[in-house]
Parts: sequence; structure tokens; C-alpha cells
Amino acid sequence: MLRVFQKDILDPKQFVVTLELVPGRESTGRSVDTVIGIAKDAFADGRISAVSITDNPGGNPSLSPDAIGYRIFSIGMDVIVHFTCRDMNRVGMESRALQLAMMGMKNILALTGDYSGKGFGGQGAPVFDLDSVNLQIMLRMIGERINAAGDPDAFFTGCAVSPFKWTEGECVAQYAKLNRKLAAGAQFVITQLGYDARKFQELIHIQRHMDLKVPTMGSVYVLTPRAAQIMKQGKIPGVVVTDALLKTVQKEWSNKNQGRTAAIERSARLGAVLQGLGYRGIHIGGIHRDFSTVGKILDRMAQIKDDWREFLPQFNDTQIRGFYAFRESSAVSVSTPVFGHYHPPVTIMDRLLYFLMRRFHNIFFTFNSPLAPIFQILCRKLDKSKTSQRFVNIVEHIIKHLLLGCLQCGDCAIQHVGFLCPESGCPKHTRNGACGGSRDGMCEVNPERRCVWFRAHSRLVTDGNVTELCHGCVPPRMWELNNTSSWLNFHLHRDHQSNGGEIAKFCRQTQCRLMPHDKKNLS
Repeated sequence: MLRVFQKDILDPKQFVVTLELVPGRESTGRSVDTVIGIAKDAFADGRISAVSITDNPGGNPSLSPDAIGYRIFSIGMDVIVHFTCRDMNRVGMESRALQLAMMGMKNILALTGDYSGKGFGGQGAPVFDLDSVNLQIMLRMIGERINAAGDPDAFFTGCAVSPFKWTEGECVAQYAKLNRKLAAGAQFVITQLGYDARKFQELIHIQRHMDLKVPTMGSVYVLTPRAAQIMKQGKIPGVVVTDALLKTVQKEWSNKNQGRTAAIERSARLGAVLQGLGYRGIHIGGIHRDFSTVGKILDRMAQIKDDWREFLPQFNDTQIRGFYAFRESSAVSVSTPVFGHYHPPVTIMDRLLYFLMRRFHNIFFTFNSPLAPIFQILCRKLDKSKTSQRFVNIVEHIIKHLLLGCLQCGDCAIQHVGFLCPESGCPKHTRNGACGGSRDGMCEVNPERRCVWFRAHSRLVTDGNVTELCHGCVPPRMWELNNTSSWLNFHLHRDHQSNGGEIAKFCRQTQCRLMPHDKKNLS
């Protein structure tokens, strides 16, 4: 079986190149032939370790990456399949994982996914039953079963990270979730797209600071005016293209031949910079017609790779008032990252709510509370009667709906999100950290609202508890508890805190060295 990508990415002497392919909305025809043709040429070229196949990008329907990926895999080209959580519940995702294993395609890029777009008859229902962290754990658990059945090759899983964030809260949320993804089992990382070399540097230095030893690939994109315009408008979540870069690209493409030459040169120079900064490889996107552009990029990179420092100033696509964890912009030596100084002020009411809910939780909803045995006895008695169950549920819902917009999931997770509700507060219902789609602290789906994880960071940093964003892997919601009392479920050991042991076992214990541990470090 092909294992070219895994072998190459784990070899520190290799600089790996992968190529992202985007299937169209047809099952046959020119678009399919084009994608397969590019893959064949990539295989013949010999410098591409794998092609990755997107999974309904933008939330809109396209040909399954599993189907076209298998055809490409069959010609000898190794494949990375994008696997999102948007369109299937956990049953469907496990079934899909088993199908991929049977087909031999075990390189997986595990993603939460963009929000649902339009398909047959209108917008699709967003699922997001799992998030990318729990997807990593699910794939590890299935991998153990694969090994036990006699197949030595389990899944080789990777994850994405978006370092090009404007605010401290979003940056911290991304790095904290990266910590959880790696704890859950991710074995390689691919960045989102941006053109700020200092942010690319920051990610490498953060990984070193956090002692996260993982091969990381930087995204490179052949930028056209149309693509740059879409990215500038925020229509591709996590990607950052500034006004200045958009204007430059538009000017370059006033002559198409000059525009193509400039796009290839920019891609080659960014690739050389990433290699110089210590990235293990590059992930090339924006190839839609033929492979020749990729060949030109790689040829040019080979010519200029030793001059990468000269190109650093050209990738200065910084955001106005953007946050940087390191005050220096050196590509080699930097000091300790600075966190806790650039978060938005928290209102007195928000501070009070956070303080009261945290105190209430520590008294009534921790297993080591001195009162825990009494609450357990009381809950057992209340649980024996349907009438008392309903009474507790009504009282709980009234209180929590007023304070949190509670949706009565029965498996409360507010303690993992700064005492904010991930079900009502996040359209993707993420329990393990922010998705990559927020923009200037605002939600990807509802841009008039603050991202719930951005709000959580603001609350936690004022209390010196930001490391809570990194600790452990939070199990997925238990749907069998829907519309029941989470208070009763906690004390009767029915919720995820008591029944997530098998999942927690697969989450490696990591020490987060990213954020300050107490208030004194915030001065």
C-alpha cells in the first residue's frame, strides 16, 4: 500500500510538497478529468508527496473526496482525504472512516468544516455532531481496531490551524485548540492561508515554546484577482488577504501574462520563506487547470531557496492593530510570548456572572465538593418521580435560559467555555475550542455576534485561568440526555463528565505552556 506522504512528512530531512485539489459538482466530465489529469501529472513529476482532496468546500455540494480520491490513489498517487464534521453525525462519520480504511486511504485531514451552504432545495442542515478534536479521537480508536484486526497501518491524521488572527483572544484560542488536537492524536499540521511572514514565524516559535513537536506545512496559494477578492471579503473562513495585497494583485493582473508570472513568483518566494523558517513542507492550492504552474513554482523555489531572508519583507501583509505574540519579528531568536495584555475589557456584569457561576459550579457541580455526597442522595430521590424530574428541569431551564440561552441539552459543558454555552453560543456547537472562521473576534456564521470562544478567553484571562482552554479533550455531547436535567445527570453520573472515560483515555496528557497560569503574570 502507498504510504509516501507519511514516510516523507516524518523524515526531518525531507521538504514535503502536497497539492490541494478541489472536485467540482459533477460525477463525470471535464472537471473530473481535469482533477485526475493534474494528479497524474503530479505523480509523473515525482516531487509531490500527496494530493489532498477537499470535502464540500464552503459547505456546498461537490464530488465526494472518497470517490475521486480512490481513483487517484489507484494510479499510484498518495492521497490526503479532507474529513469534515459538518455533514454527518457520529454514526455516519464512523461508517465513512471504516469505508476509507477498507479503500486503503488512511491519510486524513480532520476538520470541523465550513458552515453549511446551499444544496438541493436550499441550505443544508448543519450537523457538527463532533468537532475536529473528537474526530481525531474517533479515528484513533478505529485505528486501534484496525491494528487488532491484523492491519498494521492505522489512520495517519492531521489537523489545520489558523495563525492569521487579528486579536489576542482568537490567537490564543487557535493555539490552545492546536494543543488539544495534537493531544487527541494529530500527527501533522497544515496552516490556513495568509501572507504575513511574521505570523508564520509566530506559529513555529509558539510550537517550540509549547514543546509541540509536530511536522507543520504552510499553505501557499496561486493568487488571482478573483480569488483574492473572495478571500478579502472573508468568504473563505480563516484566510486573510488585506486591502493592500488585493490592490497589488489586481494591478499585477492588468496584464494576464504578467499576472500569472507574478503569482508564480509570489508562491515560490513564500515557499522558500516557509522552508527557511523551518516548516516541514508546503501545501499548494489554487491549481485548477493543469499541473504546469506547480512545476514552475517548484523549479523557481529550487533556484531561490537560499535567498529566503531577502523575501521576508515582501510578506508583510500585516493587519492594522493586529496582535502578535512575540514583540520581535526575528526569524531566528525571540523571547517569551506575551499574552494577557491585549484582550478587550470585560463588563462589570460579565465579570460578576462569570464569578458567580464559577463559584456556584465549584460548590454544587464538582465531584470533590464536600457537599457532593448530599447532592447525590437528594438527586437520587428527585429522580425517582417523573413529577420531580420535570420540576427540576423547569427550574434549571428557566435559570439557565435567562443567563445562558440554554437549549436543554442535558449534558452541560459551560465549565469548558468560560461558563458560556457552546450549544446556544456557537453555531457549530464546538466544545473543544474555536473553529478557524472567526474574523476580528466575530462569529463566522453570525458576524454580528462575538465568537463564544473569544468571549471565553476574555473572561478567563481576567481570572488567570486561560490554560483551561487547553486542558484535556472534552467528550462530545450525549444526545440521549437531550431535554433532561443536566443537574440530575451530573450528580447521577450520567453525563459526559462521568461517561467520557474511554474518550479521555485516548487524549494524551499534555502540559500547556502557552498562557500565563496566574494573575501575577498578567501585570
